[in-house]
Amino acid sequence: MATDVSFEILDLRHFTAPLLRPVLEAEGALWRQRLHWDYRSAAKLLTQYLDSRSLPGYAAVENGQLIGYVFCVYEESKAIVGDVFALPGNSIAQAPAREARAHEIEESLLLHLFELLTNSPPVDRVESQLLLHPSGSHTAVFRQAGFQIYRRLFMVQPLRGFFTAPCVDLPPGLELRPWRDDDLSPAARLIAAAYPGHPDSVVNDQYRSVHGSQRFLNNIVRYSGCGAFSAQVSHVVVDPLSRELAAMVLGSRVSPESGHVTQICVHPEFRRRGLARMLLNLAASRFLRQGVAEISLTVTEANSGATELYRSEGYYCEHSFDAAVWQRGSTV
Repeated sequence: MATDVSFEILDLRHFTAPLLRPVLEAEGALWRQRLHWDYRSAAKLLTQYLDSRSLPGYAAVENGQLIGYVFCVYEESKAIVGDVFALPGNSIAQAPAREARAHEIEESLLLHLFELLTNSPPVDRVESQLLLHPSGSHTAVFRQAGFQIYRRLFMVQPLRGFFTAPCVDLPPGLELRPWRDDDLSPAARLIAAAYPGHPDSVVNDQYRSVHGSQRFLNNIVRYSGCGAFSAQVSHVVVDPLSRELAAMVLGSRVSPESGHVTQICVHPEFRRRGLARMLLNLAASRFLRQGVAEISLTVTEANSGATELYRSEGYYCEHSFDAAVWQRGSTV
């Protein structure tokens, strides 16, 4: 990788939100253009952490101006790379040259963060899912740092022409109802039971335990970790005998025109009964009632069964991105 000494990398905690605002505004425009997501709520949360001087990461500075950033969050012995972004610049150079320079800055920021994390003894694992960046954008720098790469798909279903009254063909003995606040704990148990050995549990180890799944769900449902949670879209299927969840679908609004399926999950004992297909259709109909024009979801490419289901329901791959995992002591 080429070295450019015209910018310097400094601790992100030295900077306050106003200095980062031009970068966040440019990044927000790219989120809307590429994914049709409204980035403002995420940017607002990020600026709150910046102003508290509690966000671990680095900033790229050129001529006294902040032009890029990278940050992470810690979760016990794991670190999660939250984001990386650099301004393409406003020089007279052609667009490819400006984009190449932004890419160089982003990779320099990532390398600094990787050096920090991999040399921190309390950190045993690092995960990254840079949804905004197309697959392959930063693969080389991740591999150089010892990460394993897993391609993920951002799939979209247009809702034009979608019927508003889905066919709810529920298998006998099961009950369907909207999401309730007290579903968090049974939903965490459902995720932990559904994901052992699953490709998604490789890239996100929260799926491997009830405790981790609870944190994942709290982030989605209570803290708007992926748009504004919609209880009207979200539904669960209940097994009346055990009172446990057999399946669920969760959805959030990520912009006025776009919804996102944040989780769809079926317990192993209740698979191959059409529950996932039914819940996808139900979520689509509820999103449509809210005036949404399209819905999206993400899936690990290696999960071929799920990708085939989504394609059969009218989803297509609009964008792909990389999930990356580093595990201390791994020789792969």
